[in-house]
Amino acid sequence: MKSVKLALLATLLAAAPAVAYAQDVGATVYGNDGNPIGTVESVANGVVTIDTGKHKAPIPANLIGTGETGPSINATKAQIDAMMDQQIAEANAKRDAALVLGAPVVSAMGKPVGTLSEVDLENDAFVLESPNGPVALKKEHFAVNPQGQLMALFTVEQIASAAASAKQDAATAAAEAGTPSGAAQ
Repeated sequence: MKSVKLALLATLLAAAPAVAYAQDVGATVYGNDGNPIGTVESVANGVVTIDTGKHKAPIPANLIGTGETGPSINATKAQIDAMMDQQIAEANAKRDAALVLGAPVVSAMGKPVGTLSEVDLENDAFVLESPNGPVALKKEHFAVNPQGQLMALFTVEQIASAAASAKQDAATAAAEAGTPSGAAQ
């Protein structure tokens, strides 16, 4: 029994350096064609993010092996970039379909933050009517979360702060124009 445990430990120790090397930040990851795909940008929760130069592709750590040139995956850079292009296009289509007048919006943490009171797709201008006041946003500030809800990519606190800043800016502009701040609203 002791020899089985020692053999298992030896196997694990022998494998550990290869796994650690494959996930070192800055390491180059190669494709199945032998060409570089990109470099490891980060490693967290079993996911290795590879910067391909075009995308930051999240790859499950267990899909990264060790090839002749170092860490490798069974795909090419072109395949990884095409996969990421497709995922981004699908996510953007869902987002664009959800950007409609009156749509409820949640925060990045899933908390309700208001509704869209203005939608101008042509000029990429949206107004989120939050409990703290209106906040001007752009299309890139939105996504659809896994629950299918339109999500602003900000926290409740960030949205409240932006609304407060917008109120302050309006008050300052009104004061500079010589009108009462209430008249500007």
